[in-house]
Amino acid sequence: MRDPKERLRDVLDAIAAIERYCDQDKVAFEQDELLQVWFLRHLQIIGEAVRALPEDVQAMAPDIPWSKIIGMRNILVHGYFDIDTDIVWEAATRDIPSLKPAVERLLKRLQENEP
Repeated sequence: MRDPKERLRDVLDAIAAIERYCDQDKVAFEQDELLQVWFLRHLQIIGEAVRALPEDVQAMAPDIPWSKIIGMRNILVHGYFDIDTDIVWEAATRDIPSLKPAVERLLKRLQENEP
């Protein structure tokens, strides 16, 4: 099993990947299938990493909507043709910017508590 700090780094890496292309506007996003798949894949990675975090680690950051992130992952992974690109866009442009500092704070706390 991977260490929770590694999982949080996975989340931050996926956030960084999304951020590389967030300068596009929604019209460009809607017209670019590769960009849609890029955002979708990295949102899936975030959800998968979060899903694998132990509950005690999640409890250290009650401000992060863990269950919503995991729920979105389930929709993205299992929804196939029911994926709403508006929701993907909103998650990437609205939710990711606020998730990043919260994950950074949690990772820092875990690193500070290392023996």
